[in-house]
Amino acid sequence: MKRISDVRSTVARRVVAGVLLAGGLATAFFTSHPAQAATLPQTLPRTVITSASNLPASQGQLDGWISDALKVMKDNGIPGSYAGIKRNILRESSGNPGAVNNWDSNAARGRASKGLLQVIDPTFKTYHVAGTSSDPFNPVANIVAASNYAAHRYGSIDNVNSAY
Repeated sequence: MKRISDVRSTVARRVVAGVLLAGGLATAFFTSHPAQAATLPQTLPRTVITSASNLPASQGQLDGWISDALKVMKDNGIPGSYAGIKRNILRESSGNPGAVNNWDSNAARGRASKGLLQVIDPTFKTYHVAGTSSDPFNPVANIVAASNYAAHRYGSIDNVNSAY
């Protein structure tokens, strides 16, 4: 994998970084080196590393997590559909349950977005549903908490069509 730090030109670094971000590789970087990722607001990315734990879920895994979450949601009166959840997961994390965003305004305030649906800790804790994991990286717990939040704020995760 090419290292951004190997690129000498500032403009070229930005182009490489943009291509990597657009290609979905940013998730791998953000979760690979949290200490380095914390410096992103001040510096360009230094390294892009991928590993099995940072890659998006297989289609079967993602389908299973969404199906399990929908069962919990149904039992708790939380609206949402398979299509709405999947659309938001693919936009937010490309299906990577270990995704961490260390560069946006939430991260700048020390509250990085995490997991499949990129939930910050205070939101996860507020909208967590009893009986699911208390770990925001747990795919089912993340989907259910994010969907619960979206239901309270927008009526349903199905009504969310951009970052929320």
